[in-house]
Amino acid sequence: MHAFSEDAQFSFDSLPDAPPEGERWSTWDGATHGPKPRPDWVITALGAVESDLGILKTGKEADVHVVRRWVPDGTDSPELDTLLAAKRYRTSEHRMFHRDAGYQEGRRVRRSREMRAMARRTEFGRELLSGQWAFAEFEALGALWEMGLPVPYPVQLNDREMLMEFIGDDGQAAPRLAQTRPGPDLLAGLFEQLRDALTVLAQHGWAHGDLSPYNVLLDGDRLVLIDWPQIVDVIGNPRGFEFLERDVANMCRWFHSRGLEVDEGELLGDLVAAATSRW
Repeated sequence: MHAFSEDAQFSFDSLPDAPPEGERWSTWDGATHGPKPRPDWVITALGAVESDLGILKTGKEADVHVVRRWVPDGTDSPELDTLLAAKRYRTSEHRMFHRDAGYQEGRRVRRSREMRAMARRTEFGRELLSGQWAFAEFEALGALWEMGLPVPYPVQLNDREMLMEFIGDDGQAAPRLAQTRPGPDLLAGLFEQLRDALTVLAQHGWAHGDLSPYNVLLDGDRLVLIDWPQIVDVIGNPRGFEFLERDVANMCRWFHSRGLEVDEGELLGDLVAAATSRW
């Protein structure tokens, strides 16, 4: 699924100064928080209010909403008003991760009862899988952020809801790369950004696992990679190199379609070398 829609737009000016009846208080307290140092736009005040402004994207595994978090009295926060993307994973009654078995290889939980439940897809096992995917994406985003990779900052995780950085400007969500047609100069620069990001990822032994132009955003002139619940250990997962090869093929195909000649084999070879250099 794709976290942000290029058609979604929200205006602070049209929102009331005071929280509407029925809106929730900030969910910061009691949640698992993202890595430090936090960006200065993250509002941590317990008196903050959150308002759901609508859905950005629906998917088989989760829906993404835009959430406004603001401090009505203007205290305890360097930033008084911000937008967040809220990714809400579906419960076991309403969804099942597609192709999840291949991604789950190499991941383990400690208790054998939990492993059996997940393998058999019991109701208990499906709930475990749901929580594991949400936690996996949150943990991945935190690690990738600390590595300096172009990903949304993960603000917090609370049950199946992850709040993260809203990628865009003035309430306008950044478009998915698939919907854009960059000029030749920018296109070449974007490919180098992609190469750099995938190389750092491979050096740490990871692949995105489901990378395509539909889960890459174009924020001005920079790429932002999104949707990380299926992040793959290239070495530890028996299909790790297969997932890496597919990521490279998907992205190179898009660059070719936009008129940039890129060497898919060279990029894949460099990434495989980076991933195996750790061993």
